[in-house]
Order: sequence, then structure tokens, then C-alpha cells
Amino acid sequence: MATITYRDALNQALREEMRRDDKVFLMGEEVGEYHGAYKVSRGLLEEFGAKRVIDTPIAELGFTGIGVGAAMVGLRPIIEMMTFNFALLAIDQIVNSAAKMRYMSGGQFGCPIVFRGPGGSALQLGAQHSQAFESWYAHIPGLKVVTPATPADAKGLLKSAIRDDDPVVFIEGEMLYNTKGEVPEDEYTIPLGKADIKRDGKDVTIVCHSKTVTQALKAAEQLATENIAAEVLDLRTIRPLDTDAILKSVAKTNRCVVAEEGWEFAGIGAQVVDVIQREIFDALDAPVLRVTGADVPMPYNKLLEKAAKVDAAKIIVAAKRVLYLA
Repeated sequence: MATITYRDALNQALREEMRRDDKVFLMGEEVGEYHGAYKVSRGLLEEFGAKRVIDTPIAELGFTGIGVGAAMVGLRPIIEMMTFNFALLAIDQIVNSAAKMRYMSGGQFGCPIVFRGPGGSALQLGAQHSQAFESWYAHIPGLKVVTPATPADAKGLLKSAIRDDDPVVFIEGEMLYNTKGEVPEDEYTIPLGKADIKRDGKDVTIVCHSKTVTQALKAAEQLATENIAAEVLDLRTIRPLDTDAILKSVAKTNRCVVAEEGWEFAGIGAQVVDVIQREIFDALDAPVLRVTGADVPMPYNKLLEKAAKVDAAKIIVAAKRVLYLA
């Protein structure tokens, strides 16, 4: 295996799929000559040309609509959002066109399209550029929602998303682009809808995704020094949700903490908790606890921003509470 960055893993996925299928093309702001705002599309314009790597105006609604139309007639567009905060301007095309096309056409039109780009908070980008929207998109029938946490997952899941015949919202962690990990050098894909155990444990399950996986692993490492074995379950795909993996892990540990970057109200964790209490309530030895971002617009102030985010310390406190140790 090669050790590469999350950014380069995504670049490899794009390059391999564009080589494999000439119907795949990339479109978005600065994806071509500037190589992408986060340099994910570096070198693609030089290899595939301006007909398949298309720089657009600052007009998310317009170029997203063009992508939906292209997908309807058999192409496989990848629409890059410079940040998913900007995708709010295109949400009508994503939710009312792409997600509903197969249903409303009675199966006459598919919409094999990927909407990808960074989501969540970075460092002091303010309230309008620091939002985790995966729960919004997961609420919509017809959309698949993917949130990879590692370079290997980012590559394998993006390749599967591009090959999928339905629209996929692929949200990359904005603070993950420089993180490194081992990535297989041989051709591989990772199926959508399959969670992954990032660390085995027997005492408590920590369900997480995207950037919270890193914090959950840090928490598990610290808990291990206190003889607490936490299992870290990375959802990877929010919709479809791997309920079997969640139930299997919680049935083993009998305790669960759900960590997510987004806000608490109607968040991903609410769905996870519902699945657990509905299916294996009697297996629980404690109520499921959630660790979420603070229920406020993200502060710009550095210290307040830190206080609003999910971190390992907050996950540790929750884990000890479900173990009745705090």
C-alpha cells in the first residue's frame, strides 16, 4: 500500500474513473486551471482537456442544473462545490430535480450524478462557511449521502459514487484533505451503505463519521489507558445507513455514544438512536448519548469555535457517563 493524503486519494479516484469511462466529467468553480480550491483536481485539465474538466462561473444553481440535465441524457457528471455551504444556492436542483428525477419520470430518466466538495467547519471561517449539512441531504428520498473519513475510504467510496446510477451527495471533511493514510495500489471500490469498524472494543460503541472519526479514535486511545475498550464504528455512508453494523456493535457492547459534527436537533445521531431503541432496546445497559456541535452558528472567535466543536474530551465524558463512571 502507498501512504498518501486524503486529497490525493480523491484525485486518484477522479482520474481513474475518468480514464475508465469517457462519459464522466468534472465541472465546478476553479476545478480546471486552478486545479480546484483544495487542489483535488490537480492535473486533470492537462490530461482530459477542457471538455471534461470545466471551469464555471460563480453560479451554483446554473452549473448544477446543467449537470442534472447531462446526467438525464446519459453522461456522468461530477459537480464540485467549492464548499457545501455554497450548495445552498443549488439545493433546488439537488433536491427537487436530481433526487426526484427517477421517481417522477416513472423510471424513464436516471440521474447518475455526484455532488462533491468539502463540508463542515475548518478554522475560523465563520458561521456561513462552517456548517455540516449531511443530515439535510440524508432527509431526502432519492439521494445517497457519503462522508468518508480516511484516504482509503475517500478513494473507494468516490469511485463507487461515480459508478452509481443515482445521485450521490459526497461530502468531504474540510479539515481532512492533508491527512494521510494507507491506500491500496490495486483497483478497488467500497460499496455504499457499508459501515466500518475502525477500532474493536467490548465496553462501549462510538458511532461516528467524517471528521468525528479522528476524534473518536483519539478518545478510544485515551479510554484504553483506563482499561475501557471502546469500539469505533465509522458509518462512512449516511444514506443508506448500515443499521445492521450499528445493531451488531451495540448488541456486543450494550452501550453507545453517537458523535457528529452537525447540530443536535434532527441530526444524524437522532436517526441512529431511533434505530437502536426500536430494534435492540433490551440490549442497552444505559441510554444512548449524543455528542454534537453546539446549537449555535459557528463562532469566528478561536476559543469559542473550539468550544463549539466536537472533540475527544467530550466523547470521553459521554463514554464514561454511559459506563456510569462519570
